[in-house]
Amino acid sequence: MRRRFPDADRAVVLALVSRLLRYPDEELTADLPVLADAAAGLPREAGEPLLRLCAHLGRPSLLELQAEYVATFDLRRRNCLYLTYFAGGDTRRRGLALWRFADLYRRRGSSVAEGELADFLPALLELAAQSPDDAEPLDALVAHQAAISVLGRSLADDRSPWADAVAALERVLPRPSPAAAAAAERLLAEGPPAEQVGLEPYDPAAQEVLQP
Repeated sequence: MRRRFPDADRAVVLALVSRLLRYPDEELTADLPVLADAAAGLPREAGEPLLRLCAHLGRPSLLELQAEYVATFDLRRRNCLYLTYFAGGDTRRRGLALWRFADLYRRRGSSVAEGELADFLPALLELAAQSPDDAEPLDALVAHQAAISVLGRSLADDRSPWADAVAALERVLPRPSPAAAAAAERLLAEGPPAEQVGLEPYDPAAQEVLQP
């Protein structure tokens, strides 16, 4: 069952979270006042965490912000922004899940940016925000709520400011089913499968320094 949240506001939240979870660049820092204005117009439960994140992103220098982002998302497996990694890890079964995501974009005449895998959370959020009447991208997010829950809890445990982005996202998604909640607990306890087949979500050179 979906939470009571206006469709138009949900689309704004998805778009904001998509932008705020991407690697920070000069364009992002320049857009922060506009993003904050959009967040201020949202219902409080989603708008407040996004406003906090916008405020944080406006404080450090861009180089400091980029270093913080890399330390948060590129060097921590549980902070992975690739949804199928949580359940599929680096295993053969992840390939089929990635194909399904790619097909989702292909059938809409779209694709992810070069160098990104099709399950990149910000890209899926952007797709869902662009077509609020198209239920399938939102359903794909719901199907991976266990991964989103693990990401949110891991970021919160790290006291990362980006935890607020995931918190806002979870406000506009349905409440997790018992099965999704159980899957999240299992992933938190066990982590993703570890068979290596060349589907690394990060630069292979960085794998040696990844933390659990």
